[in-house]
Amino acid sequence: MFQGVYPAIITPFKKDESLDEKALRNLIRHLIKEGITGIVPCGTTGESPTLDYDEHMRVIEITVEEADGRIPVIAGTGSNSTREAVLLSKKAAKIGADALLLVSPYYNKPTQEGLYRHFCTVAKAVDLPVIIYNIKSRTGVNVETKTLFRIAAECPNIAGVKEASGDMEQIKDVIKNAPDGFSVLSGDDSLTLELMKNGGHGVISVAANLIPGQMVRLVKTAAEKDFPSAKKLHDILSELFSALFIETNPIPVKAALADRGMCEEIYRLPMCPMQKENREYLLQTVKKIFSI
Repeated sequence: MFQGVYPAIITPFKKDESLDEKALRNLIRHLIKEGITGIVPCGTTGESPTLDYDEHMRVIEITVEEADGRIPVIAGTGSNSTREAVLLSKKAAKIGADALLLVSPYYNKPTQEGLYRHFCTVAKAVDLPVIIYNIKSRTGVNVETKTLFRIAAECPNIAGVKEASGDMEQIKDVIKNAPDGFSVLSGDDSLTLELMKNGGHGVISVAANLIPGQMVRLVKTAAEKDFPSAKKLHDILSELFSALFIETNPIPVKAALADRGMCEEIYRLPMCPMQKENREYLLQTVKKIFSI
């Protein structure tokens, strides 16, 4: 079972927008030192839609090298093209990823039957565990609970779901009906505590890029069912959780990491730098967290 804290890591770029391999390696080493459970390259936070195939594979390769078997690497290999998702998934498996994160196909808005066929086709093409990534706000389609467990029943390597639907009632329903060994991970830092109170297992986190130690403590405390202590920590971090989404992810978290010297603040269009007033608010919020 996948449980704990899995940072969905940024992809650092140099000023010429090429991949900054040194910054990527340094970030991964820092996160591992801080006690994260595993790591997720090439997700939403990694600006994966702007990576070409070779770059996508290189980011996964570097992550696998730096993890060096100490923590699992859950490689983002989703696509709105089933054929492309299969290609990416097979290559990630060959590189040495431990599991795959598959986002729902975006833009083409498949039916629930289309989602079922898409995920089953990819899952059956590889031997790795697969985590389905449900985020309707970005993809335009919700993976309904009935569909999710239809897929899991058909494909034994469907190991869990990253729930970023924002619908707590749906998330509770998923947890309630999940088969043994099926992981339900939050895709929203701000909902992680509530998800774990209801029996969920952890988070694939944006904030953990910036505050890995605090996220590890939050999830560990919640897993131990010390919910009063977890709530105190959640309340301290809640303003930061909100600030990291004041503009589209990963713009704020990359700006915050750049301010702390972890990367250059370089994005690929259509991602672009923050509005001045939003940046000031974000960095003030980050400063408060690091002063506690």
